Amino acid sequence: MSFEPFVRVDGTAAALLQANIDTDVIIRVDHLLKARSELEPFAFEALRFLANGTENPNFVLNDPKFHGSPILLTGSNFGCGSSREPAVWALVGLGVRCLIGTTFGDIFLANCAQNGVLVACLAPVDFAEIEAAARNGERVSVDLPSQTILVENDRTWSFEVLPAAKESLMQGLDDIELAVADAALIGLWQEQDRIDRPWIWDLPAGV
Repeated sequence: MSFEPFVRVDGTAAALLQANIDTDVIIRVDHLLKARSELEPFAFEALRFLANGTENPNFVLNDPKFHGSPILLTGSNFGCGSSREPAVWALVGLGVRCLIGTTFGDIFLANCAQNGVLVACLAPVDFAEIEAAARNGERVSVDLPSQTILVENDRTWSFEVLPAAKESLMQGLDDIELAVADAALIGLWQEQDRIDRPWIWDLPAGV
């Protein structure tokens, strides 16, 4: 599924530091049949709203300073639990393009790269410095080509990202679309492989 290519994002960084926020907290299972465009009102539903349906004033994204923040600072093991891709769609609906934290659920991390959300994993000491700056209202910039995070007083941190995830994010294409983009090269490889290993291509059907 195509998405807006990720090159650089700038803005406020909201801190949601509760540990072990799983995908059911991000989007509850009873909303999974909704269309992707309909998920935003239900993102973090149990945290965003009180029992009477009004906004929870203690939830960071309800704070006017952080409403619509493109960067979310997360607690450890964010996105653990079931492997539901709509959890990422719900975050995108909120305007989130980048997550910065120390640890994430493995499947959730992969889903982010396939849906235009950059995940930057940092050492706890580096994360603490960025989180302190963000709480002081300093704007944060995340640059994918250079794999750096910058706060407005010119402090810079580096982060790692898998080459395949970086390519996907910068081109705005998921794995399938990247493969289709290389269809001509794949066809050339198949033609050469038919020459080099004809027995592979002549196997009986069902083998």
